[in-house]
Amino acid sequence: MTEQERYLFDLQGFLVIPNALRSETVSLLNQLMDAKISESCVPNMKTHRFVGLLDWGYAYRELIDNPKVYDYLEELLGTNFRLDHDYADIIRSDKGPIGTTLHGGGTPFNPSMYYHFADGRMYNGLTVVAYNLQELILEMVDSVVFLVAIRAIMIFLMNWRQLENCHPIITHVVGPAGTAVIFTEALTHGTLPWTGSNERRTLFYKYSPHPVSWAASYYDETLFNNLSNKQKDILEPPNARYSNRQSRKQ
Repeated sequence: MTEQERYLFDLQGFLVIPNALRSETVSLLNQLMDAKISESCVPNMKTHRFVGLLDWGYAYRELIDNPKVYDYLEELLGTNFRLDHDYADIIRSDKGPIGTTLHGGGTPFNPSMYYHFADGRMYNGLTVVAYNLQELILEMVDSVVFLVAIRAIMIFLMNWRQLENCHPIITHVVGPAGTAVIFTEALTHGTLPWTGSNERRTLFYKYSPHPVSWAASYYDETLFNNLSNKQKDILEPPNARYSNRQSRKQ
């Protein structure tokens, strides 16, 4: 992470990573998602959330330790960070699976989702990598949106939460397919209504420091084929990572 990137993340709580996925990877991820949509969704569905993507195929498991974002995660979460949970959101029109309400934020303090800066270092709880599988442009109206105020002490104003009437202070984040947005869950964020002619497809891979978990369930590495040792480490359940532990299945 460059000094500029550190400053921007500390200032705004997110970074945009262009070309985090190759075009060939985006194409394969979309093909695999097409099959899942055909299996699981009715033709007239407006929105859908898929939870648990790692068994969809190797292309989805490759994202566990995507080298385009790995170093960012290590700096934001420390060494031995872990994948907490993952899902994909599909929006064909209007609101997404959880609506258009801004959520998250650093107040009140949440020990699983936090942001702290001390002694020249950032400390984060749950941190998100969101991948665009379809192009998002501002003219489509939909975008990931953030309230850039991660250090705000006061509780976020309720009358700003609904994104049908988007307040000017909110930042719109868009990008072509293959773009990744990394953000802390301590940042207030949400999704605008979708008006594009195609589907909005976003993958969410959410990571935590190694002793912390937001999710109540953990990954079982034995369920997935061809994982590298590095990927197995990232799927390990939360613990202090002491050297003689036996938390990983042999």
